[in-house]
Amino acid sequence: MKKSIKVVSIVLMVLAIVLVSTSVFATEYRPNSVTINTADTGSVQNVGSRILGIIRVVGTIVAVAMLIVLGIKYMMGSAEERAEYKKTLFPYFIGAILIFAATNLADMIYSWASTIK
Repeated sequence: MKKSIKVVSIVLMVLAIVLVSTSVFATEYRPNSVTINTADTGSVQNVGSRILGIIRVVGTIVAVAMLIVLGIKYMMGSAEERAEYKKTLFPYFIGAILIFAATNLADMIYSWASTIK
């Protein structure tokens, strides 16, 4: 029981780190050598949509797998174990909602931001 909570916590922490972290590639700044090229933004959009799709698919697979495991444990457990599994269902649903909401929210923000010109 406690092992499954640890696994769900680790998965949620990894997803949070992936969603929140940013990469910085710094270079020397020379004002005269800076040129702005907005024509090639398609590759960034493709990479972003692929990453968002991967997070969405992996999150869905993990959420469904955890639901199956908890459901089987609930069906096979005794009355005391069922009470424990009911307690773990609430954090599971919160985590699943966060996974689905985060990817959909990021997609909605991207759609909204792409319409601004």
